[in-house]
This record gives sequence, structure tokens and C-alpha cells, in this order.
Amino acid sequence: MNFTRRGILQTGVAIGAGALAGTLTRFGKLSALTAPANDYRALVCIFLFGGNDSNNLIVPMDGNGYAAYSQIRKNLALAQNTLLEITTAGGAGFGLHPKLVATQALFKSKNLALVANVGTLVRPLTRDQYLNSPALAPINLFSHADQQAEWQSSIAQGQSTTGWGGRLADQVGYMNGGSTFPTMMSVSGNALFTVGQQSRATAVIPGSPLGLQGFDNSAASQARMNAVTQLLGLNSGASLVQQANLTTQQGIKNAALLSQAMNGAPALQTQFPKSTLGDQLLEVAKVIQVRQQLGNVRQIFFCSLGGFDTHTNQLNEQDTLFTELDESLGAFYRALQELNVEGSVTAFTESDFSRTLQPNTNGGTDHAWGSHHIVMGGMVKGGDLFGTFPTLALGGPNDAGAEGRWIPSIATDQYGATLSKWFGLPSNLNRAVFPNIANFPSADLGFMS
Repeated sequence: MNFTRRGILQTGVAIGAGALAGTLTRFGKLSALTAPANDYRALVCIFLFGGNDSNNLIVPMDGNGYAAYSQIRKNLALAQNTLLEITTAGGAGFGLHPKLVATQALFKSKNLALVANVGTLVRPLTRDQYLNSPALAPINLFSHADQQAEWQSSIAQGQSTTGWGGRLADQVGYMNGGSTFPTMMSVSGNALFTVGQQSRATAVIPGSPLGLQGFDNSAASQARMNAVTQLLGLNSGASLVQQANLTTQQGIKNAALLSQAMNGAPALQTQFPKSTLGDQLLEVAKVIQVRQQLGNVRQIFFCSLGGFDTHTNQLNEQDTLFTELDESLGAFYRALQELNVEGSVTAFTESDFSRTLQPNTNGGTDHAWGSHHIVMGGMVKGGDLFGTFPTLALGGPNDAGAEGRWIPSIATDQYGATLSKWFGLPSNLNRAVFPNIANFPSADLGFMS
């Protein structure tokens, strides 16, 4: 995930065989006069790497809508009688991909919502404006690396060294009071999303031991650990080496804190799927379980699932990917219920972009733009679709060209700002996290209670 873009000063360093990476977490000492929060809240970002084709995640079920979808999608169209039916609060009928069984149940129980046609924008953009003034659009549209960075940073023009999750932690990290454990954690390696100006994430490899391995309580072992600590504390005179040493030192401390907190915690009874995303969300649930021991009342997590670059064999690939996504989301929500925190945790998806409604010649689709996303949690205004569903017409009012690349009607800034408001970000600090938010008519899309 673009390691070279972050550099050693911004990344966690994996400790030993495993597993905890440290970070620089200076934030929290900057707001000494601000009282910590006493209500727990967590955001869990699930990034779908490769560009999820959300045209097959949710499909219109009305006659005209499905007919347009089927005619354009051709061999990639899902049969109408296989779709899992849902009805929005306004009575509109849609169908979810056949593998999204738990997603359908969560939607019907009003614990999950869908947000339509979200994407990177600098300001609201019409088809005519995009075609006649391309400089108004985000840079390097349809590029994986650039759009991943823009989604994670919410900066659609120009490079960013921080992510919106990191900037959010900068602003609200004081709510964790005197806790020395980081506000942010990635269970999917280094991520721009979790890099702030002051805040840094700690990184855990799911299922791996925490901290440096090969040490015990014997005198010889403790002597070796003391030697490692002294070496890391030496001033080499080289800035990069010093920064790497500080990062490693912090990683060792974070590992000890998390290991101590988890020691003796009862095993979760919820069964998670044995999959990449299932393992990540299980690790997140285990950290949430020990939140009080860590002293955190605000936490931000980054997870991911790859494989969504479906230029070929899309139907089979999406069956597998959506099964993993659905089973993992379902298990995670059940774990939140087990921990009695389902109203305190909100999970949401991001992705590079959606894909063209028109298929290519290889049984797949090509890179597009606006996409539909899932938001799940007990405080989500579930059972509804927020935003405007695009008109499914090639060259139509929402198409950036003639292949079904939807110009977003909702900006990533608005999507993130709505989540951040629920998380506790004051509205007067919106621009510190989302610099372009003032360009859009609303900073609250209304999908959070």
C-alpha cells in the first residue's frame, strides 16, 4: 500500500515475528485544558482495494431501472430473481447481490444503510462541467494509486501526507485523556488513512504474537532486552535512524500495553469466518473488548480486503469477495452485540472507485468513479439509501463519458464528515479534517443518529 509514499517517519515498524508496530503518538498533550470524553465511540474503515463494482452490489428492482441495468450490463447482469430485495424508507425497491445475505438482514433490521454514488470531488460537478472544464475534476481519475490516496486523504487535488482518519485523531485524540495507547490502529499494514500531523497509528498483524519474541523473565533474557533498549536509545546523529529507533521503541511499548490489556480477557464467543477480512475484524473486536483497560474512549481502525480489480471473470470473483465481505460484516456486528457496543461502533466501506456499468470484452469491467457504500452500526439510520442513485444510461446525465462512469453526487468529504460528526468532531473543526468541505452544500448527509 504505497510504502514509499509514507516513508519510515510515517509508518509502523513490525516488531519481531509479529505483530505490533509502533508509532509516534504525541497528540493528547496539546489540549490539556479540554476534558476527555466519557462515551465510547469507534470508527472502522474497511477499504475494498482494486475498485469494487458497486453496480452489482445494489441494483434497482423497478421495471425501468432493472431493464436499463440488464440491457447495458449484458453478460454481467445479475438475474432479477436472484437479487436480495430491500425497500428504502421512501418505498423504492432495490436488490442486493445474492451473496449479501447478512447485509440484507442488517439493512432490514435498520442497522445498516447504503450511501449512493460517493466519490472524490473538489466541488460539486455536473457532466457538462466535467466535459468542458476537466481541471475542475480530481487529479488522475481512474488511477488505482491516486484514487486510493484521495479516498483515504479526502484531498482530491494535490498530494497529501496525511489521511482524514489521522487528521480526525489529531482533533479529537484529547478525548482519550491520559491514555498512552494510540487512538488509531491498522490491522492491514501501513495506510495513509491513519497518518495524522501529530497522531500515528499502531499496526497489528491479526493472529500474530504481540511484541518482540524470544524474551522471558529470566535474568539473561532481561539483560538482552535491556541491551536492545539501550541500543535504540543511542543517539546516532542520523535523523532517519533516530526516528526509526523512536518508532520501534514506541512499538515495543504499545505491544506491552496491548498484551497486558488482553491478558486474561475472555475469548469472544462469536465465530468469525477464517478469511482475511474475518481475521482483521476479529482482531478489531478483541481490541474493542479491552478498550477500558487501554483507557481509550475514541478509536479508529483500518481494515482492508483486496482483489476488486475485476477486469476479467468478474461474476465469479465478486461471488467470492462479497461472500467474504458479507460473512465478516455479519460476524463483526454479532461480536459488537456480544460486547454490548453495537451502538458505539460504526463500520463503513471505502474503495478506489466503482467500475463501468458497460462490461468490457473479457467478462469484466474497467475503472470508473462514483460508487455505492455500506455503513453499519447501531447508531446508523439503517434500512435506507442515502444520496441520489445515478441514472443508468450511457452518456446520460450522470455519466462522465459513454461507458457508465458515474460522476459522484456525494463527495468523500461529505461522507467522512458525517461519520466524523458522530465520532465527536465539532463542526467548526470540519475544515481541519476536510479542507474542501465548504465547497459542498452539506457536511452531514443524515445517515447517522
